[in-house]
Amino acid sequence: MAIQDTNIMFKTSVLTIFFGLCCLTCLAQKKSKSEKTQLVVVAGKVLSTSDSLLVKQLYFDGLHEKLIQNTKLAEDYFKRVVEIDPANDASMYELAALYHSKNQEQDAEYHVRNAVTVNPDNKWYWLLLADIYKKTNNMPQLVLVLDELTVIDPGNENHYFDKANALVFQDKISEANAVYNEIEKLYGSSEELSEARQRVFIRQGKPEKAAAELEKQVTSNPEDLKSLLNLADIYNRSGSPEKALETLKKALIIDSGDVLVRLSLADTYRALKRYDEAFEELKHAFANSSFSIDEKVRITLSFFPQFPDPKAMSQAHELAAILIKVHSDDPKSYAVYGDVLFQEHKFDEAAGAYRQALKLNDQVYQIWEQLLRIELSSNKFNEAITDGEAALSIFPNQAALYLLTSMAYAQTQKHERAVAYLKNAASLESENNEVLTQIYSGLGDSYNALKRFPESDQAYEKALEISPDNSYTLNNYAYYLSLRGENLDKAEKMSKRSLQLDPDNPSSEDTYAWILFKLKKYREAQIWIERAISHSQNSSAVQVEHYGDILFHLGQKEKAVEQWRKARTLGGGTNKLESKINAKKFIE
Repeated sequence: MAIQDTNIMFKTSVLTIFFGLCCLTCLAQKKSKSEKTQLVVVAGKVLSTSDSLLVKQLYFDGLHEKLIQNTKLAEDYFKRVVEIDPANDASMYELAALYHSKNQEQDAEYHVRNAVTVNPDNKWYWLLLADIYKKTNNMPQLVLVLDELTVIDPGNENHYFDKANALVFQDKISEANAVYNEIEKLYGSSEELSEARQRVFIRQGKPEKAAAELEKQVTSNPEDLKSLLNLADIYNRSGSPEKALETLKKALIIDSGDVLVRLSLADTYRALKRYDEAFEELKHAFANSSFSIDEKVRITLSFFPQFPDPKAMSQAHELAAILIKVHSDDPKSYAVYGDVLFQEHKFDEAAGAYRQALKLNDQVYQIWEQLLRIELSSNKFNEAITDGEAALSIFPNQAALYLLTSMAYAQTQKHERAVAYLKNAASLESENNEVLTQIYSGLGDSYNALKRFPESDQAYEKALEISPDNSYTLNNYAYYLSLRGENLDKAEKMSKRSLQLDPDNPSSEDTYAWILFKLKKYREAQIWIERAISHSQNSSAVQVEHYGDILFHLGQKEKAVEQWRKARTLGGGTNKLESKINAKKFIE
């Protein structure tokens, strides 16, 4: 041992182990054929009594620092030991272990090789060296180390299996098979050995031999579910799904509730193009509560790329429904169910599923955002305000939540509140230009509603600076300028550009018609307002009122009054609408 009592001295001053003996030659540094075999030499020295005591103290101090995870100081102590006692293999090992834990494999290898040179019978040193070679993928050296371990640590079959694996990685299949034969001779047949041989056959592209190996296992133990599943898998991979199905039916008799059996059957039926039966097996697997919900979620979401195929949507819905039944206390199940319903355009039901998910776990940000988007698109603005405030109490630093909630406030004419929330959103968002454009466009809208026109124009300009071709911003900015009768030439250009970007948009067509009207281009205005109305599924009161205004200026007064009355029926026209109808003339 490197640490010795004071009355014991080294018999020699230099310890030399020739790596040319046994397997150790290959552990020396790599060299060309022309080079002589190199030696690993560890020079020792006779320790004085004081040095021996100091070595002991430093070594135990190093162990203490290692124990409390002060690795830097531990490293310093072990280095000092080796400086005083160059043949101290215990400290060399500790240094190697520290370097290995820090992925400094070259230093780790250097020190542990010195350790096995001093003490070649310590299996822990060899095990560390083996681990280093596994990590650095140095398979040739690993094989040599494992050879040494089979001598030092006889009776441990893991060393043989590791050696065979290292040989397989080098595609030395015949040598690996020789090791497997040696394992069988020493330890007898085992499931692990059979599986190892199967992997080799599969790697060689010989599935029939792997199947033969498994068939022997199944014959010796026909109730072994694992062997049956592995055999079915090999049959499937080798293009024999009929044999796989026959094998899996035997497995089903043994355990009809086993998830892997059901999933393997689903895969096999798909290979046989028996898709309905495959889906039935999938449903059986989903009904098993022991089957991971994360895997169920992954499978359900895998149907989404096939949408809008009706069958795929129906099957995804069915699986999601099983999810919420089997995992009724897990928010993931309701979140996925909500996603499926959303894809089916069942927005109210989707919102209900998302709320249930949030009831179980309100810490999932994406669900809050999706819920708010549904409520806004469904014109449920008060619900969006309530849920937006709840979400912000949990996620106060999310710009998108402020933006979405501000939209709900703006739609309920609470523009002061909307402006405050939009300012918060702007202060939090700095990188996403799409979100920033929405924020500044929203500020433009709300400032306009508050008649704070300079601030409105400034906000729109900021939005266009970020995204010059945003059709929403171009349209709204142009429309509000036209209502004020300001910068009409600029408004016309912006409106025309918005139509180029988003043709056949009735709102943009109405804006362009109104700007042309303000520019007294009544014939062109008529063309565009009629386009707007024809492209609208449900014409708005404002559109119809604008149509009446244009007709009036074209001298068609009776038709104008008719359109104004229609606008009144629709509800939501301007505050001048009633006066126009009563006076039967246009009122600015």
